[in-house]
Amino acid sequence: MNTKYILIILGEPYGTFSEILGKYFKRKKKLKKKVILVGCKSLLKKQLHDLNCLFELNEIKSIKKAKQNVVNIIDFKFNYKKIYSKVSIKSNSYIRKCFDISLKILKNNTDCILINGPITKKTFLKKRYLGITEYLAKKTNTNREIMLIYNEKLSVSPITTHIPIKNVTKKISKKIIVKNTSMINEFYKKHFNKKIKIAILGLNPHCETNDKFSEEDKIIIPSINCLNDNGINVDGPFPADSFFLKKNINKYDVVIGMYHDQVLTPIKTLFNFNAINITIGLPFIRISPDHGPNSTMLGKNISDPSSFFYAMNLINKKIK
Repeated sequence: MNTKYILIILGEPYGTFSEILGKYFKRKKKLKKKVILVGCKSLLKKQLHDLNCLFELNEIKSIKKAKQNVVNIIDFKFNYKKIYSKVSIKSNSYIRKCFDISLKILKNNTDCILINGPITKKTFLKKRYLGITEYLAKKTNTNREIMLIYNEKLSVSPITTHIPIKNVTKKISKKIIVKNTSMINEFYKKHFNKKIKIAILGLNPHCETNDKFSEEDKIIIPSINCLNDNGINVDGPFPADSFFLKKNINKYDVVIGMYHDQVLTPIKTLFNFNAINITIGLPFIRISPDHGPNSTMLGKNISDPSSFFYAMNLINKKIK
């Protein structure tokens, strides 16, 4: 796939994403790919003006009309009275329509990458979905979506995502570990033209348990053996408590853990905002920079845009 377009959903209208966009696009005058925003043009312009980071917007009706080296926008109206306000369910219909417009574009154009701006999951998802990843999977009839937290030096992926820790053992299996790892390996080959080395972590402390049933013996080790038999370069299982030492992480490209915080805590400790969420398994590449709506920072011009900068740099220079 040769990516031509970056489609960006503005997300929560009362969040700091407009500030982050302003800090990036005010500085970047040359864009390698055509950028299209989806959301309310008038609200965005007013927020950018207030933050003193206004940039040119070219309104279009179709992505085929998008211009190079300018930020294009497909305008979708949002009924607002103030340029800043508290996050509420009143934004839900607007956000949902922006997703619907974007998903329709993505369905008809395979040369797009999606970035979604921050969304308040509690008000938008209302417990119907575990996260935006799962929301998009349902919308696109995807059976297996995979979270990859990417950094050029080291990436991580949890087998289970937004579930309580008590449910993890019920959700891991040889089938899932083999499928996820194989899809990540294929993603790197296809989009980065890279053969990778993968480490898989155990579940139990020190990869040991006194119970008769050991997830390492019954599930994880057979998964690793199967992957190696299939020609995928995998080592493990490794104890999670000591794996993320420099001498270990320098040997691998991707680390696969059994649950969310097992791998996301160390990756964010190592790289701060220089790590982004890539969803693998959807009909398109979806990237989510590590920014929440940050309503407490609204209008203060103090948000850190580095994760969005990292995402755009990755798309422009690395992803094919």
